[in-house]
Amino acid sequence: MQPMPDFTLEDKLSNKGFSCIAGVDEVGRGSWAGPVVAAAVVFCKKKWPKIINIGLNDSKQLSPKRREGLFDIIQNNADVGIGLASVKEIDQINILQATFLAMDRALENLSITPDYILIDGDKVPPIKYQAEAIVKGDGRSISIGAASIIAKVTRDKLMIKLGLKFPSYAWEHNMGYGTKKHRAGLERFGVTEHHRKSYKPIINILKLHNS
Repeated sequence: MQPMPDFTLEDKLSNKGFSCIAGVDEVGRGSWAGPVVAAAVVFCKKKWPKIINIGLNDSKQLSPKRREGLFDIIQNNADVGIGLASVKEIDQINILQATFLAMDRALENLSITPDYILIDGDKVPPIKYQAEAIVKGDGRSISIGAASIIAKVTRDKLMIKLGLKFPSYAWEHNMGYGTKKHRAGLERFGVTEHHRKSYKPIINILKLHNS
């Protein structure tokens, strides 16, 4: 059985004198459409005993219904910041830099200023905070796991809404990722303003429709 994330990383940092530790994660880097969304979450230390028992995990390990339930619990028990980088920004500066931009915006949207950041992944964005990257951090740190849930639920809701406006691509089911239905919609109806035109599959569709 895969171990659940906990506050071990946060506790070590707290013992070193850091009092406001934010977990950061993003969703949507591999999607063909829509923005990349990042979230930052800070749990006050006095909330840790309550949060450790609610079954919070990496968003990929949870059902949509469970994610939505935890989304509300996190919002009610933590300081939460959300940041987006648009399709236009992704195409202009590339997905990695756009992801860093979304993370920075998420941190700036916190109501309190963190003094240390735990970031899911293997790269630290160019931010003004002291930070470290944690590989598979969403499965190790509750703060990062919570951020993954906030980012995932936020982006899913956005893509579902876009899917109703653009029903040919099944975004309400695939969230903009490259499924067969999404590809079929692209081949038949072409590229929308919400597609990432710097991505190879979209470039290939554009070539096909312009030939």
